[in-house]
Amino acid sequence: MISVEEATRLVQSTVQLLPPERVELAQAAGRILREDLYADRDFPPFNRVAMDGIALRFAALAAGQREFRIADVQFAGQPPAEVGDPGAALEIMTGAMLPASLDTVIRYEDVAFRTDEAGQRWATVQVAAPKPGHNIHAQAADRRQGDLLLPSGTLLEPAELAVAATVGAATVLVSRPPRVAVVSTGNELVPIAAQPAPHQIRRSNALMLQAAAAAAGALVEAFHFDDDPAALRLGLPALLAGYDAVVLSGGVSMGKADFLPQVLRELGVEQLFHEVRQRPGKPFWFGQLAGGAVVFALPGNPVSTFVNFFRYVKPWLRAIQQPAGMRPVEVPPVAVLAEDVEFKPAITHFLLVEQRLNAQGSLQAFPVRAGGSGDLSSLLAANAFLELPAETAFFPAGSLLPVWRFRG
Repeated sequence: MISVEEATRLVQSTVQLLPPERVELAQAAGRILREDLYADRDFPPFNRVAMDGIALRFAALAAGQREFRIADVQFAGQPPAEVGDPGAALEIMTGAMLPASLDTVIRYEDVAFRTDEAGQRWATVQVAAPKPGHNIHAQAADRRQGDLLLPSGTLLEPAELAVAATVGAATVLVSRPPRVAVVSTGNELVPIAAQPAPHQIRRSNALMLQAAAAAAGALVEAFHFDDDPAALRLGLPALLAGYDAVVLSGGVSMGKADFLPQVLRELGVEQLFHEVRQRPGKPFWFGQLAGGAVVFALPGNPVSTFVNFFRYVKPWLRAIQQPAGMRPVEVPPVAVLAEDVEFKPAITHFLLVEQRLNAQGSLQAFPVRAGGSGDLSSLLAANAFLELPAETAFFPAGSLLPVWRFRG
């Protein structure tokens, strides 16, 4: 067996950056940007009115003037309506471009209006502005034309997509999504819609892996093979040649029906390791086909499959989409353990936890009771797992430990 650290190093050693492709911006959510995007004009591009109200000259307020004739009304999206009379004001709406002759906005809440006999509207300022520029979002206050806004390697989430749209990036260069084949193995597995016999279970691991890989930005297809070496030899070559990664669940331990390691080697997949000094998920097989797929062969117990995916597969999927300088940091954040934990075996332990606020309002990691690596339902109560190092047996409450969050 190898250590978790060595397994991580070997997995990451197979990372090769995927080629880029250009897509419509509306189709780029969750993709990794592969070009720099710059501001094509100032942010904001003009002196933008930040409140509905009236725009005027601060000098008039400073001179003691409080009542102003309303010369015009301007809405957002209209060209600026210049006001030649230094004692007049402009009724103006949020988002409008401030006329060059005016420099201050008084919000409606601080103004009283009246209409004289001739139908002219007047505004009386009840709360004066403290200085010029009041309630104005000044041109270039946020960014200047030419500033780098989104560097290559950025994950395009809603805020990033909005910024890209603002600078006119109708199409963007992004990493091609990883192509992943998810493979379940085992004679005991039946389709989800089937009614299992007492000795059978439904193919939940495959769906779990599909969803997790898709959330990491992959295009995923699912396959199933029974525990039959001939079927594996026949079906796996196309997957190894046609996908960036093949993620298998089951058939990798030491049982008499665990044929995958031998078949994968027969098909030319170089074994980089088999078995990691960890719990759950020890019988984890990893290899690579020259010129073909990277293979993650995970143990079939659901918690083992789940933990191994988030500890090894997901970071690899992210890394192959991101330029080297922007790859995710492999060292996870730390969490505060809420209770004493003892784990005597000298192996790394992945402890299911629920991160939540304690009575004092601090975020802590509370261990979740689990009936072993086959207890799929234990994942419902957890949102992360702590990585307990192999060289320690007792972990007191308050310990800071690496945390791998998979929900929320």
